[in-house]
Amino acid sequence: MAAAASNIVFDDIFTTNAIDKEGKKFDRVSRLYAHSKNYDMDMTLDYNTELFPLADGQSFAMALATSLARDSGGPATSADGAEDAEDKDRDVWRPDGKGRRGLEEDYDYVMYGKVYKFDGGTSEIVTAYASFGGLLLSLTGSFRHMTSIVLGDPVYILIRK
Repeated sequence: MAAAASNIVFDDIFTTNAIDKEGKKFDRVSRLYAHSKNYDMDMTLDYNTELFPLADGQSFAMALATSLARDSGGPATSADGAEDAEDKDRDVWRPDGKGRRGLEEDYDYVMYGKVYKFDGGTSEIVTAYASFGGLLLSLTGSFRHMTSIVLGDPVYILIRK
């Protein structure tokens, strides 16, 4: 399968190098600082410690995806060939467990949010920012590894130990 067909726009293995280094501000939320193994990326992420406890020095897999659908085999088409965009992600995930199984099944912690900012930094190094209902992510590294992350786009963050 070609990489272009995947809904995953970024993935790597990260190792936590600090948690709450500026002090803990909320009861159930911590801010982790981590560095990636393959792409030399730095990540800062706010996450719910009750739902996903992590320890300093712990490694975890992190992916960013545009959809929870397992593949993007193209949107459904109607008899006249028109795309039914609303069918593409219908029932990929539902709280009652009756939807199709998606990428969320392979991960321990999933949040939905939006890419709200890009900082150019140097010409090579950029930072992408996303907000997941107020829990923030910053991902810094070579722009080459973030070409599929688009400003203004909705995004899922998926994490597993």
